[in-house]
Amino acid sequence: MNAETYPFVVRPLPYEYDALIPVLDEETMHFHHDKHYKTYVDNLNSALADYPELQRLSLKELLSDIEALPAQIRTPIRNNGGGVYNHELYFDSMKNPVGQEPEGALAAAIDRDFGSYKQWKEQMKQAAVTKFGSGWAWLVTDNKGQLSIVQTANQDVPDLQEYTPVFLIDVWEHAYYLQYQNRRVEYAEGWFDLINWRKAGKRYEDALGGCI
Repeated sequence: MNAETYPFVVRPLPYEYDALIPVLDEETMHFHHDKHYKTYVDNLNSALADYPELQRLSLKELLSDIEALPAQIRTPIRNNGGGVYNHELYFDSMKNPVGQEPEGALAAAIDRDFGSYKQWKEQMKQAAVTKFGSGWAWLVTDNKGQLSIVQTANQDVPDLQEYTPVFLIDVWEHAYYLQYQNRRVEYAEGWFDLINWRKAGKRYEDALGGCI
């Protein structure tokens, strides 16, 4: 994802609204992108409107040191800035057709750090389905290429000074409830078929500066 600054804009989906069928239907994608994500963008811009000194910062810069922000906007930036960051990465991390698998350096790192793709998938699924309430499950890398699975609550992000996100799964109910109701496990299992492994691999390699 390219860096941008205030005023933040609603990025279009990198595919058509019906592109992720049957895993995610068109109605779900319209509500998720056009309503939920747009609201986070609008609220983030509103929070920054009276702080010109912060308007030159990228979203990653804003979220990397929340405690350095003025106290009165820390929570709005954490919630809405995180909502924008997380959703943009989530939408950008999926594609069809189904049935893709990792390759190259990222595939080798998954085997090294989790034992196998199968074992990674099971751990990632557990992180997604056991996250209590609303939140996210992430695959992240440190600057040495070590992969980890982390959970965050609400719209929180991992420590962006320590980790680079590779991709994430949204387990807020609005991400799946129109289609799956309370069947989060079924949604999570389908999501694995949508991972855009080409983009994930590039994020991983970019995080290491090509030093792999």
